[in-house]
Amino acid sequence: MENELHNLIKVWILAIISLCYCFYISSKLPKGIFKLFSLTPIFIFFLYLPLTISSASLVGITAFFLSWLANFKLLLFCFDQPPLSPPPSNLFHFISLASLPIKPKQKTPSQNKSKQPQRSIVFAIKVLILALLYHCYSYKQNIHKNVVLAMYCVHIYIELELILALATTLARAMFGFEIEPQFNEPYLATSLQDFWGRRWNLMVTSILRPTVYYPIRHISTRLLGSRWASLPAIVTVFVVSGLMHELIFYYMTRVAPTWEVAWFFILHGVAVVAEVVAKKVVPDNMRLHSVVSGALALGFVAVTAVWLFLPQLVRNGVDEKSIGEYSKLMDLIKGLLPF
Repeated sequence: MENELHNLIKVWILAIISLCYCFYISSKLPKGIFKLFSLTPIFIFFLYLPLTISSASLVGITAFFLSWLANFKLLLFCFDQPPLSPPPSNLFHFISLASLPIKPKQKTPSQNKSKQPQRSIVFAIKVLILALLYHCYSYKQNIHKNVVLAMYCVHIYIELELILALATTLARAMFGFEIEPQFNEPYLATSLQDFWGRRWNLMVTSILRPTVYYPIRHISTRLLGSRWASLPAIVTVFVVSGLMHELIFYYMTRVAPTWEVAWFFILHGVAVVAEVVAKKVVPDNMRLHSVVSGALALGFVAVTAVWLFLPQLVRNGVDEKSIGEYSKLMDLIKGLLPF
C-alpha cells in the first residue's frame, strides 16, 4: 500500500505539471483546432496515468478525476467554454478546477450554517454504515451473493460521497469554492429522469451536458424538430457515460471489457427516453404518483445494477481488493500514529 501511495503522488505531480502547461501555453492560443492540437498530448497522457496505479480504489478515483473529468473540461477549454474559460488568474485555481469536481461558486454563509448540523448528522450516519459494511464483509461467505452485491453497491455510493464531502471541506477552507455535490439524495428520486439528471453523479451530469447533450440536441433539432430533439441526445449521453465507465472498470480490473456496463447505461438511456416520451404524450392526471414512479425507478436501477453493473467488479475481485486495501491503509495509519 505504501508503494501505491508513492505512485499516486507521482501521478498527481505529473498531472499538475501537465496542467501548468495548459495554463501557461495552451491558454494563450486561439480557441478551436490550434488549442485542441496543443492539448491532444495531455488527453492521451491523462488516459495513460491511471495505468501506473494498481490499487483498485486509488485508480478508480484517479481515473474519474483525470481521464474523465479533467479531459472533458479541457475539451471544453479548447472552445473557450466553462468551467476553465475564461482561465482563472490564479494557477492553483486553474489546476483545482481542471482536476477536481469543483464548482466556482461563492460561499453563502447563512445557508451553509443552517444546513451544517443536518449534514454533520447524515455524514456521521454514513460513516457508521460504511464501517458496518466493512465489518459484515468478514462474514460474506455466509451471506447470499445478491445481498453481498447490494452491500457493495451501497459501499461504492457512500465511500465516493464521503471522499467528496471531505474534499468539499478542504476546498472551502482553502479558496472558498463549492464542490459539485456528487449525490442529491438519490433514494428520493421520483423517476429515472430525476435520478440520473438531478440526483446521481451530478458532476458527470454537469460535464456531459455541454460536451455531449447540447451539441447532439442542436444537431437533432434540425433533423427532428425541437419537440423530439432531446431523445437522441439523451441516448448519446448514456452511450458516452457507458464507454467512460468501461474505461474506468478496465483501469480497476485490467481485463478486456465485457461491455456489460456499457449495456447497463444504454438500457437506462432507452428507458429514460421512453419516460420522456410518456411524459410528453400522457396527460398529467393519468400519470403514476411520484411515490409509485420513484419506487419503480429505484427498483429498475437496483435490478439492472445487479444484473449488468456490479458483476464485472465482483467477478474480478475488485470488492475483495478494496476491502484488503482499506485494511492495509488502516494498518499504515496506525503505524504512523504516536500512540
